[in-house]
Amino acid sequence: MTRTEPTPAHRSGFACLVGRPNAGKSTLTNALVGEKVAIMSARPQTTRHTIRGIVHRDDAQLILVDTPGLHRPRTLLGQRLNDLVKETLGEVDVIAFCLPADQKVGPGDRFIAAQLAPLMTGRRAVPVVAVVTKADLVDRQTLMEHLLAVDRLASEHEREWAAIVPVSAKDGYQVDELEEVLVKHLPEGPELYPGGELTDEPEQIMVAELVREAALEGVRDELPHSLAVVVDEIVEREGTGDATKGRPPLLDVRVNLFVERDSQKAIVIGRGGSRLREVGTQARQGIERLLGARVYLDLHVKVAKDWQRDPKQLRKLGF
Repeated sequence: MTRTEPTPAHRSGFACLVGRPNAGKSTLTNALVGEKVAIMSARPQTTRHTIRGIVHRDDAQLILVDTPGLHRPRTLLGQRLNDLVKETLGEVDVIAFCLPADQKVGPGDRFIAAQLAPLMTGRRAVPVVAVVTKADLVDRQTLMEHLLAVDRLASEHEREWAAIVPVSAKDGYQVDELEEVLVKHLPEGPELYPGGELTDEPEQIMVAELVREAALEGVRDELPHSLAVVVDEIVEREGTGDATKGRPPLLDVRVNLFVERDSQKAIVIGRGGSRLREVGTQARQGIERLLGARVYLDLHVKVAKDWQRDPKQLRKLGF
């Protein structure tokens, strides 16, 4: 009589990606999920919502929470973004601390490590996996030196990382290995989301993020922190869809882009509206893929003076 091995228990839970701005968290989320669910930009501090990417496996369901970059806040918006991260950290099963390989461990990383250290002990200790991102940008020797520096970072707080994993989201290097490490730290449990779902973010949030990403391409450094995007409405235009002929409906998508100064408004719009048209063209392509329909995208740029420091305006803009 042959013995059958017991089927491994299904695991499910949440992993939070943290790191200083532009550490590669959103790119890594997209690489793990296999689809674009998080905004990516070369500009720091572009993520403002905890966008969840869902990794479906036969033996596990891993929900990735991508957060704004933890940083020393200089504005009320910055403090609220940090608070958002800390709230998230208290509700996850494992934390992935992203440290880019092409940048030395610095004050920003030490600030985050100090925030994580208290979470790594106690009755409900949260395991922290150090993820060395952008490994494709450095040579082997530099990568080894960086891994040692990351290891020492935990020792500075008398802690140990649950694991240290170098990855490259760009070429897929060790992305699968990181997934395995994160899944091992999840509790046993059933699927938390239906199969096939890649994110639980509302469509309006995803649309706003796509517009914001397009608007941030190739602009001055000060604009990312001053740009907020709010979707006014998404409505189907009557008589435009025909399911019998396989023709999707036309959706009217109206979006407001808020900046803090008239000079920033001019940057977003461009000469004769040329730049805003480019933003609309780029964003519309992503929105049509997201919504599975044709889209008429109507963009409006407005000035909300010093909104990052105004509690009333922050609430109005969803922060």
